[in-house]
Amino acid sequence: MTDLQFKEIEHKFVVDADFDLGAFRGALAALAPLRHTTLRVRDRYFVTEAGRARGFVIRHRHDSELHELTVKSVAADAEVRDEVNVALRPGDQDAQVEAFVAAQGLVWQGELWKDLEVWHFADCEVVHYAATTPDVVLHCVEFEAIHQASLGDALAVVARFEAATGFAGRSRTQTSLLGLMWPDVASGLTLGA
Repeated sequence: MTDLQFKEIEHKFVVDADFDLGAFRGALAALAPLRHTTLRVRDRYFVTEAGRARGFVIRHRHDSELHELTVKSVAADAEVRDEVNVALRPGDQDAQVEAFVAAQGLVWQGELWKDLEVWHFADCEVVHYAATTPDVVLHCVEFEAIHQASLGDALAVVARFEAATGFAGRSRTQTSLLGLMWPDVASGLTLGA
């Protein structure tokens, strides 16, 4: 695999609410991130008729830095997935997104909020967040390789950051956030490779 332009390569770890965030922040600060931000993010997920049949979900993300529409594949292992992001103009576009999705045969929709902290590096984005719906609160750490030429290079980047922050050898979840927050919805999708 050499063309990673529309691929997301990440490892996700579910952590406890009492996870030692201070030590994690210290380990990442020692690696000299290019930028460090905290954000409150709203993610709306949509499953369409085609998405259910072909194994993808549409996400509408809106926060103070990004406003985008994303198509993400759903796979048995979320380590490597298709991801195509389309930037939207600033401002409220909820009605436009809802009409766009409805035209494709809306089957299900859900919304979650993330309170997240992001460390941006040249080759990796590291995130800690609490994802919340009315029924579920989940704390996660994610390591996502960026700007890599091969899957091997990307996984080596992820492994390097896991080792530097104490996650090497820990068991990552293979389940996507959709599957963790709404398992019944994710189980109804045809899974991609």
